[in-house]
Amino acid sequence: MPYVSNNGLRIYYRTEGKGEPVVLMHGTSGNMEDWREYGYVDALKSSHLVVLIDSRGHGYSDKPHDPSAYALRLRVSDITVVLDDLNVERAHYAGYSMGGWTGFGMAKYAQARLLSLSLGGAHPYEDQMAAQQGQFARGMDAYIAETEAQGMKWPAERRVRKLANDPQAVTAATGPRPNIEDVLPVVRVPCLLYVGDADPRFAQAKKAAASIKGSTFAALTGADHLGGFVRSDLALPHITAHLAGTTRRRLG
Repeated sequence: MPYVSNNGLRIYYRTEGKGEPVVLMHGTSGNMEDWREYGYVDALKSSHLVVLIDSRGHGYSDKPHDPSAYALRLRVSDITVVLDDLNVERAHYAGYSMGGWTGFGMAKYAQARLLSLSLGGAHPYEDQMAAQQGQFARGMDAYIAETEAQGMKWPAERRVRKLANDPQAVTAATGPRPNIEDVLPVVRVPCLLYVGDADPRFAQAKKAAASIKGSTFAALTGADHLGGFVRSDLALPHITAHLAGTTRRRLG
């Protein structure tokens, strides 16, 4: 298994395809396989080196229980050490939900490593995350039961992956998110923000896009927060167009 050590904490990653590198970062309680299950990897690997990373606390990466281990700067450093291990100077970055929030962190702490940003279902404003943290604190069985009672139908393989999570690690990883909106005026790489128009984060994501010079904002019709990811038929056209446009403008 390809691991890289970040100050003693092991981060698991894999690559597929060839071309300009694009990092894919998943959401809370997910892992890299989510991107494969919903077709993102197949859609991108013919034109890009797809870099899949299990975020700390998730998948095959190490799972500390100390909330301080999930500081945004540390999450960003996990990505840069993977890029260093691959000898990649700059990469496109696409993240959803927690992965999207980490993308704002990349812009704040490691913008020199970016070619572009594609951030879904995320914003850079303060978020206490109390409801989500409470769900995970009750255990993954309870989380699955609660979300299914709300109408979510987890695909069998993804349900198994959810249940395999360490609930203490996921709870620690779902702590309060500070306000980092100061990054918005200084984003200098092409940026796409996309979000379902039924996502509670819609207004904040749209507000953030308005504060990033030259950014592109895409509303996914009829999608809630989860739908903004699983409806790859809605999200992928925006992501692939953004990546292609960024490359075309840079290479002339």
